[in-house]
Amino acid sequence: MLTSLALIFLVGLSMAAVCQRLRLPRIIGMLLTGILLGPYALHVLDPKILEISAELRKMALVMILIKAGLSLDLQDLKKVGRPALLLSFLPALFEVTAFVLLAPAILGVDRTEAAVMGAVLAAVSPAVVVPRMVRLMEEGYGTDRRIPQMMLAGASMDDVFVIVLFTAVVGMAQGGTIHLMDFADIPVSIVLGLAAGAAAGWFLAWFFETSYAHAHLIRNSVKTIVVLGTAFVLLAAEDWLKDVVAVSGLLGVMSMAMVLAMRSVPEVRCRLQEKFGKLWLAAEVILFVLVGAAVDLRYTLAAGAGAVVMILIGLAFRTVGVLLCMTGTELNGKERLYCVIAYLPKATVQAAIGSVPLSLGLPCGQLILSVAVLAILITAPLGATGMDISYRRLLQHEPEKEEESNAAI
Repeated sequence: MLTSLALIFLVGLSMAAVCQRLRLPRIIGMLLTGILLGPYALHVLDPKILEISAELRKMALVMILIKAGLSLDLQDLKKVGRPALLLSFLPALFEVTAFVLLAPAILGVDRTEAAVMGAVLAAVSPAVVVPRMVRLMEEGYGTDRRIPQMMLAGASMDDVFVIVLFTAVVGMAQGGTIHLMDFADIPVSIVLGLAAGAAAGWFLAWFFETSYAHAHLIRNSVKTIVVLGTAFVLLAAEDWLKDVVAVSGLLGVMSMAMVLAMRSVPEVRCRLQEKFGKLWLAAEVILFVLVGAAVDLRYTLAAGAGAVVMILIGLAFRTVGVLLCMTGTELNGKERLYCVIAYLPKATVQAAIGSVPLSLGLPCGQLILSVAVLAILITAPLGATGMDISYRRLLQHEPEKEEESNAAI
């Protein structure tokens, strides 16, 4: 296992550096590293690493969500409430609709199978979107219109909606029916996740403040470990309570970090941001290399040209959904275009659930996995590259934000 970790870090960082020199996003190098080292190419990664790959990816995602939450301002979120809420479900719904309407003719599946395929592909990847939105906030791009905050909130809630939808349509594909009550889990999951996270964040802020006031100083490194451990508990609670009530662990993590930042003294907030920024450097490599390792290129070849066409059509429908979410806002054409680009990438959710229909024995399982793999290979680099090369041209810059961030750190 140690050899595998060494390869993940060293080869992943090397490939990321090569891509950076070629003016490509670092994520492409990490994904290629995972594909190359993974079980479907050179097969040099320890099977034990692959067995816990999903958990490791969750841990990495938690770290960047904490950093994002520490950077968010609750007042900013209130001001982008409506479009952020619409982004949590409308683009995904449009993409699923595209598959239900057109996949039967293009890919030869029935309507139910098309709905399952659309649900697999509908989620945006927070692992690709979130770190870039955090960087925008740090550099002061788009913050005057609160675009990074809006994208962060929408992308985090989007996954909740898509996973509930996927569970419902898979049940229908297995011979069951969809009940409206199945979708009651969506608002319940969001509200309980936010509430649990807020309570945890309030407690941590009180604990750190009390320790500081009584001169029992807790080192910033220890605070980081405590925050990280609490975040893991929130994420685990989602599994503990899944048979009782739906709770969104990822939203809980972000809510915890937001409340902690809001109630903490500026020094504590800045130090925690700095610590989690450093942790993300290692977590990013693990996350994207392991996502790449989950990609089976054999299924990519089996998907065919029809799958590429269907993915592109789905993205076109998704674009319409994103633009509808922007109606009534003050965003100009360039800023709306950036929002469209930011909602293109797919990776983590597709890698996690793409193989579920196949494991359940659905006749369309192999085709769905093939399309999911192809979607990752097309949209993750496309969205990441698009965000990285366009934000300076499409978004307004507030240099004072960057100066404040640098001064605080």
